Amino acid sequence: MTIIISLLLLASLLPHLTFTAHENVGIVNGNEVRPHSRPYMVSLQTYGHHICGGFLISDQFVLTAAHCWNGYDILMVVVGAHDLRDSKSSDHIRVKSYIPHPNYKSNPYRIDADIMLLKLEKKVNLNNKVGVIPLPNEGKDVKPEAACSVAGWGRLMTDGSRSNVLMEAKVSVMNNTECRNRWGPSFSVSQMICVYGRGGTCFGDSGGPLVCGNTAVGITSFGQPGQCNSPERPNVYTKISAYIQWIRTVIGNV
Repeated sequence: MTIIISLLLLASLLPHLTFTAHENVGIVNGNEVRPHSRPYMVSLQTYGHHICGGFLISDQFVLTAAHCWNGYDILMVVVGAHDLRDSKSSDHIRVKSYIPHPNYKSNPYRIDADIMLLKLEKKVNLNNKVGVIPLPNEGKDVKPEAACSVAGWGRLMTDGSRSNVLMEAKVSVMNNTECRNRWGPSFSVSQMICVYGRGGTCFGDSGGPLVCGNTAVGITSFGQPGQCNSPERPNVYTKISAYIQWIRTVIGNV
């Protein structure tokens, strides 16, 4: 059975997966974004180190991957950043509530419901450097071959260094049947989206958005162990449209 591992987390943050943590899969074969052209992007940090991406969906809620939180490490959300070396000038906001999906489950063979909401301790000031991104309608699927993009501060290659500046890459949505053929039972048509392209996500990009048009349709979740942006095993994203009702309920009740 194919062994998979959630993308882009430090081994210390997922103790039960440390046996393959060195195989975790930043943006490879991408380009630096125009500063603050993606104002919804946030850096999730612990002890001053970037570990995952995320994105603002309101002035107080961030959407990210559930595997980016191990249950006890305190995450700091950095908004309005481009170059993380200059992030002291960006707004650092503590997380008030961690809300992973109740069906989230991770093991070496499959990750289910890899989605989490973070409620911030205070509302962010929305401006030209800090903004929100729309979400899809419930049950709305993006069509195969749709032109999309991914972004993050992750590694520039499998064994390379993490990027200090926000990077992006163009990708295309893969047909569900093809993705299922590539990943087998690790892939869920109802919960996940596969993409492919010359560029893609790598270690440090988990939790960032898959953007099609001006809408966040997916959340960076996992890829091929030991190889960023593998041509054989496409990167997999949590399908946001499958969780819209849960997102609305949480935001309305927390």
